[in-house]
This record gives sequence, C-alpha cells and structure tokens, in this order.
Amino acid sequence: MKSILVIGSGVAGVTAALEAVDRYDVTLLTKSDLAQSNTRYAQGGVAVVTTEDDSVESHVADTLLAGAGLSDEDTVRVLCAEGPEAIDELIDRGVKFDQVDGHLAHGLEAAHSYARILHAGGDATGAGIAYALIDRLRASAVVIRESTTAVDLVIEDGAAVGVTLLDGEVLRADAVILATGGAGQLYPYTTNPEVATGDGVAMALRAGAIVSDLEFYQFHPTSLDAPGNFLVSEAVRGEGAVLIDRDGERFMLGIHPDAELAPRDVVARGIATQMAKQPGVPIRLDATALGAEFLARRFPNIDAACRAQGFDWGNEPIPVTPAAHYWMGGVRTDEWGRTSIRGLYAVGEVACNGLHGANRLASNSLLEGAVYGTRCIAALEDPPPAEDWDADWAQPFDLDLVDRDDADDFTRNDLQTLMWNAAGLTRAGDGMRAAVSRLAAWKSPEVTDAKSAEDANLLIVSRAVLAMALARQESRGGHYRSDFPDALPAPAHHSSAAQK
Repeated sequence: MKSILVIGSGVAGVTAALEAVDRYDVTLLTKSDLAQSNTRYAQGGVAVVTTEDDSVESHVADTLLAGAGLSDEDTVRVLCAEGPEAIDELIDRGVKFDQVDGHLAHGLEAAHSYARILHAGGDATGAGIAYALIDRLRASAVVIRESTTAVDLVIEDGAAVGVTLLDGEVLRADAVILATGGAGQLYPYTTNPEVATGDGVAMALRAGAIVSDLEFYQFHPTSLDAPGNFLVSEAVRGEGAVLIDRDGERFMLGIHPDAELAPRDVVARGIATQMAKQPGVPIRLDATALGAEFLARRFPNIDAACRAQGFDWGNEPIPVTPAAHYWMGGVRTDEWGRTSIRGLYAVGEVACNGLHGANRLASNSLLEGAVYGTRCIAALEDPPPAEDWDADWAQPFDLDLVDRDDADDFTRNDLQTLMWNAAGLTRAGDGMRAAVSRLAAWKSPEVTDAKSAEDANLLIVSRAVLAMALARQESRGGHYRSDFPDALPAPAHHSSAAQK
C-alpha cells in the first residue's frame, strides 16, 4: 500500500488524511498539538449555497468580485459547486452547524449577496469543525505525530519523497501533502495563532517549488485593540454593528457604498486612514444596538474576550484595529492541489490555486480546506493530465535568498516590526527597498529547535513577500502601494517565483 505524509492539522490536512486512510498508509504530522491551527480559531463561518434563493452562480460572482480580477474562475466554480457536498461530509463527520427550527442557520457577511454563512457554536465555527474532525481522526487508522517539526522536503529525481524532521529523522512517502496554514507571525499584530509561521511555503521555496502571489496578505479590519488582537468577527458587522470615529460618527459611509460591509481591504485601510486622523484615539466598533443578550448568545467567544479585557460591548463601543489575518498567496497549485514538484501537494492557506485572487471573500477559507483536502486525494487516486507549469501564470522571476557571510543576527520582533512598516496595510517602493536591504543583512539562524526553525522560515518568507510586492507596481486587493495607487489595466496578472 502506498504511503502519504500530511503536514498540518487544520481542516485541509485532516480532511485529506481522512479521505486517504482507507486506501493509503497515512501519517499526519503537526508541530504542536492537533488543535493548534488557524482552523481552530476561525470565527466567521463557512460560505456555501444551501438555500433555494441563493445560487452557485451568485457565490461565484461574489468570490470573483472580491478577488479583484485575479481569481481563477474555474477554481472558484469548483469551490462553489462542490461546497454543498463538502458540508454534507463535514456534518457526517460530526460537525454540528447551528440551526433554527430544524434547518441550518444562515448569516450575512461583507461582500456576500445572500445570507449563506453557516456557523457552529455562534462564533466558534472553526473550533466546532476542528474538534469534530480531530475526534474522527483519532478514531481512524491515521498515524498521528504531534509535537513533530518537519524542517525540509526530501527531493529525489525531481520528486518529493518525504521530509526531514528537526531531530534528523527522515520520513519517506509516496506523496507529501502540505497543509501548514498561513504566516500571520510575519507581523506583530495578527489574529493567527503562534504556529502560523509560513513553514510550508518556506519548505517549498527551499525545495525549488513555484510560489505565487505572496504579496497579497489580507488584514482583518477588526481585531480587538488589546493584547492578543482577538478577532472580532466580520459577522458582527453583518448583524448590524458599525464603525465610529472619535466623534461617534460612521466614517465608512464616506469611503464605500457598502460602508462597514465593503471588502475587507477597503474597510481595513479605511480604519487605518481614520486612525491616522485621530492619533491616540482608537476607532470603535459599536454593537450596542444589537443588545447585550443577543451578543452573548450569538458571539459567546467574543463576548467572553471583551469581558476579559474589561469591555462591556453590549453597552459601550469597543476599540478595534486591523491585524494580519489571511494569506492569499502560497505554493502554486492547480485545481487538484498539485504543485510544480511531482509528489508534492498543497491544500488550504499554504496553497495558491487562484481561488482567492487578490482578496479573499469572507468565509471561503474553511470551505476551501474541506473541498481541496478531498480533491487532492482524488488526484492521487486518478490523476488528471499533468499541467505545463511554465505556460500560464505570468511574470516569473528568481528570488535572491542567499545569506551573506557577514550577516547579522535578528529577533522575531525585529522582523515583525519591519514587515508591518514596509509590507503592511500600505506599502511604498522606498520603504520596501530599505526593508529588502535590512533583510539581506540578517542571516538565517542555525536550526537547533522548533523556534529557530520557525525564525528561519519567517526570514525566507519575508524576503519572498517583499520581492514580489516590489515587483507588483500597482494596487490590487490586499496589496496597496501608495506610490502606485491604481490597478493596472485588465487582465490582471499573477506573480510567480522559484528559488533556483
């Protein structure tokens, strides 16, 4: 029986493992415990068509619009069309989505034309999915290795045949599936857990895989402006909460016709702009019209987090600030999760299959993990024709990631501060070039433990993000340049790169 290695324990990785276990010997690695993933902390829900008034075409149109001209329509159609079946599978695996009168409950979020967002436990959708899948995983024949850090892919004859672990052990397999999530720890303000350090993209870069669109990072508009940057779900604004300035006025009305429900990049920059106009005075989210009882019932986790910080959000507006949230770029894949290296697959946030384009539509990411976690196993079982990786995604360029002999040591805080200032909500050529020079003066740490392995990965990823952000001389979606504030004429182009 063939063997598969899955690296990562979020919805994408666990779905892939469960899909494969009846046909393959499957080992799943995670560098922390199984529950530590971006999936576990996702609040907003799962966007999927499950009502008669909604349609796949509408979901496709909303996703393409949010993607700012960069989403791949075929990939989007796969997600929207196969989404309902993926939800049925999640329910079969124990996920308990919220219901009203015996039917699935539906919420509305920004940039969606219909109330199509499913939730579990109010604002604990990710936790509901994660724990249900983990229970099913533990009951399966999948070999689980927690607290196990993979540091590099093993490549032989141009194919991925395994991984090297932190202690030097080599695990071999017929296929390797990267499901390592995003890289929120590139920034000091992030809604991501500490494990989100870009490991999969860094491993793929060192192995020579093609990566794409790394410059596109989505900053969630509303994290709690308090230590930890606890996410205040977009669903709160979907229910009617509004953003107000120091005078109590709704400033988003003058920025976008959809105001607080505009695309996330618009709202996040609107908040940042207003913050600059009132330095020292926070932007506030006013949910008081919804009532304390409703907020506690609908958003129990946010309610608890607010109270833990001393905020009574049912009776007073709460301070919010943007924070790094979701990476649209990643290891380039096709619509089956295949990368440019034979035997290497990538699914979930670590992958870039063209679905999210330049700006992810709210609540599409959990569905992506479920849909593409299934599809990559289908590709193993009955592989589609191979893709010509040099034929489509435009403007490839090499990344100069070589460390200098005289380079300096750095701290993670140094790197995060540099990335926030140079490659955060607003970017400019001069600042990014200065940051590139600064990064070139830092040497990759010797990998002796999990922390140094993560720091080495963050360094290589930050260099790649800045290289691709400098190359994209326009503003589009999550990539905004003050020196190139307009989008280039259509058609939009993907960026792609590989370490040679």
